Amino acid sequence: MRRLLSSLVLAVVAGCSGGDDPAPAPEAPKVAPDIPAQTGLARLTAAQYRASIADVFGTEIVVPAQLEPDVVQEGLIAVGATAASISARGVEQYESAAFKIASQAMKSDAVRARVVPCAPGGPGDAACAEKLASSLGLRLWRRPLSADEVASVRDLTLKAAAVLGDFYKGAELGIARLLQSPYFLFRVGLGEQIDGARRYPAYELAARLSYFLWNTTPDDELLGAAANGALSTEAGLREQAERLLASPRARIGLRSFVTQWLGLGDLDQLSKDPTLFTYYTPDLGPMAREETLRLFERVAFDERGDFRDVFTTRRTSVNPKLASMYEVPAPTRDGFGEVELPWDGPRAGLLGHISLLAQYAHPVSSSATLRGKFIRGRLLCGEIPPPPVNVNTALPEPSGTTRTLRERVAEHLTDPGCRACHFRMDPIGLGLENFDGIGRYRRDDHGERIDPSGDVDGARFADARGLGQALRDDPRTTRCVSAYMYRYATGFLEAYQEEPTIDAVDYAFRASGHRLDQLMLAIALTPAFRLSGDPQ
Repeated sequence: MRRLLSSLVLAVVAGCSGGDDPAPAPEAPKVAPDIPAQTGLARLTAAQYRASIADVFGTEIVVPAQLEPDVVQEGLIAVGATAASISARGVEQYESAAFKIASQAMKSDAVRARVVPCAPGGPGDAACAEKLASSLGLRLWRRPLSADEVASVRDLTLKAAAVLGDFYKGAELGIARLLQSPYFLFRVGLGEQIDGARRYPAYELAARLSYFLWNTTPDDELLGAAANGALSTEAGLREQAERLLASPRARIGLRSFVTQWLGLGDLDQLSKDPTLFTYYTPDLGPMAREETLRLFERVAFDERGDFRDVFTTRRTSVNPKLASMYEVPAPTRDGFGEVELPWDGPRAGLLGHISLLAQYAHPVSSSATLRGKFIRGRLLCGEIPPPPVNVNTALPEPSGTTRTLRERVAEHLTDPGCRACHFRMDPIGLGLENFDGIGRYRRDDHGERIDPSGDVDGARFADARGLGQALRDDPRTTRCVSAYMYRYATGFLEAYQEEPTIDAVDYAFRASGHRLDQLMLAIALTPAFRLSGDPQ
C-alpha cells in the first residue's frame, strides 16, 4: 500500500549550446518571437521540496535530510532537474520523508488547524476526508484533483482511520499518499492545445512562475488566478509576475539562481590546507557565499540598480571574520554589516569576493586556470573544449627560471596540446593572482612581485579591479546572465531556435538599465515562458 512510486517519468534534456563567446546581435529584437521553450517534467530540487513543505504545512515541520540528490547539468541544478528521475533508493527516501512529515503534521494542533479544513465527527467522517483530500491535494499537486483522485485519497484515509480508530492517524496515510505522488515530486510542464496553440494551462503556468521567481510552490493568490482564468491572459500573467517580484520572497528566487549560476553551492564543501591558509575554517565557505548573495540582493532589490555594478562596487557586506581577511574594520561584533572597501585598495566587486577566489582555486594554491575558466564560461558564456586525450594538463612546478605562476603558465602555453584551451583561460585568471588560494591579498609569489595585468579578448586591464571593469563594460556579460537566467527559468539549455528569444530578453534587460528584477520579469512574460513545445 505504501509503494506509490513504482513508476516515474524520466525527462530528457534536449537542445544544443550556442556558439563560442556569444555577443548580442547589433540589432537585437525588441519583441520576443512566438517560439516555445523546451518542455518536460522537472523533479523538485531539494530546496524546492523543503520550501514547498514549509509553505503548505508550516516551518515547524522538520524535513528529513536524506533526499534524492540534486543533479547538475550545464552548470545548473534547474537544468539537471528536467533530466532527473528517481532511483530505487530515492523512492525509499521520499516514502520515509512522506510518512514523517504526515505524522508531524497530524500530531501538531497548529498544523492540523491549517491543513485540515473541517472538524471530523469521527474516524468515518467521509465528508471531512474528502475536503482534506481536495484542499490539501490542490496545494501539494498544484492543481485541482480529479474526482477519482480525491476518492482515492479519501478512501485510503477512511480505511486507515477505521483500523486505527482515529481520523487524524488515518489522515497521515492520505497525506503520505499525496506526498509520494509524482504530481508532487515533479513539476508537470507538458502543455496542451489551447485556442489553436500549444501552451501551458493555467495551473502548470502558475507552478512554472512560482518556482522560477520564488523557488517554491504557488501561494493561494496565484492558484486563485489560475482558477479564475486571470493567469491565462497576458495582463493577468504580468500582474502576478510583478506581485511575486515585489514580495520579499523574490530574494529567495534570486539567491537560488545566483547560487547555481556562480557555483556557490559547492562552498559548503570548501576545503583548504589549514597549515598553508591559517584563516581557513569549515564555516568560511557559507560565510563567503552569504556575502555574495547579499551583494546581488542589494543591487537587485534594495537599489533596483544596474547589474553591472556587481563587478565594480566597493560596498559589500561582511562579518568579523571576512572583515579581518579583507583587512577592514568589522562593521558589527556579530553577523553581517555593510562596509566600503578602500578606494585605493586591491579589491572591488564580485571578483574580489572570497566566495569566488577560494572556490575557484586548489586546496593548496591559487589557480589561474580555474579562475579563468570560471570567468570565460560563467560570466562570458564562452566554450572551453575538453583537453585532448593523454595530455598532461598540470602546470610545471616552480623552478629557478619559473618561480611565479605567470612564468609557469607561459611555459605551459608553449605546449601545443595545452595552448588551445589554456590560452583562453589562464591569461584572464592571472588577473586575480594577487589573491591566494583562500582569497587573501598578497603582492608576491615565491619572492617575486606578481604581475596581474592582462586582457580580455583585447580589453586591457592592470589588475583585478581593472578586470572587473572590463567585464562590466563587456556586452557579453549581460548577454551571458540573460542566457543563464533563461536556462534557469525553463530548465533546459536553449536550442538554436530559442536564441532570438534570449536576444529579445537581453534587449529588455539592457533597456531597463540592466535591472535583474526586470530581467526576471522579461523572461516570465516572454512567449517562450507561456508556450510549450513537444514534451521532451
